Amino acid sequence: MTKIVVVDNHGQFTHLERRALRDLGVDTELIDNDTPPEEVDADGVVLSGGPDMDRIGKSAEYLEADMPVLGICLGMQLIAEELGGTVGGGEYGGYADVSVDIVDEADPLTGSLHPETRVWASHADEVKELPEGFELTAKSDVCDVEAMSDTDRDLYGVQWHPEVAHTEEGDEIFENFLSICESQ
Repeated sequence: MTKIVVVDNHGQFTHLERRALRDLGVDTELIDNDTPPEEVDADGVVLSGGPDMDRIGKSAEYLEADMPVLGICLGMQLIAEELGGTVGGGEYGGYADVSVDIVDEADPLTGSLHPETRVWASHADEVKELPEGFELTAKSDVCDVEAMSDTDRDLYGVQWHPEVAHTEEGDEIFENFLSICESQ
């Protein structure tokens, strides 16, 4: 059975990320972000959202752990920042229902979603500039980088929260990430 761990960055929806994976039949575990990657036996990692880049523990070390990584909100921002992209404050601010345009229908994470999909996202902070090797996979009127992928390194990020009921095709994000992990 495929195992995907959720690294807890103290986000308010982290438990829902684990539940979404469990509901797909995935062996999943919520782990503290101070857990070193070498202590984790998993086929993939979800870097959860959270309130503060100063509280990410060892999350960045998972980017070198040779397994697929999905960053959600803060998780995506830390991927961008650690790998040379730019993160900054968003003009839109707190949580809101956002219409996202999928711009890469070949992307293994977001490509199967409807060309326009409704999501629940916070834009207090957001990726302003993609790191080298990443492709833009989704954008919106309020954020130029709603999702990004580096398929060569199996690193993926979404600004929105696929684990909450307000996101229309959230389960599909987790299903697609599971497929990415299983293809390794």
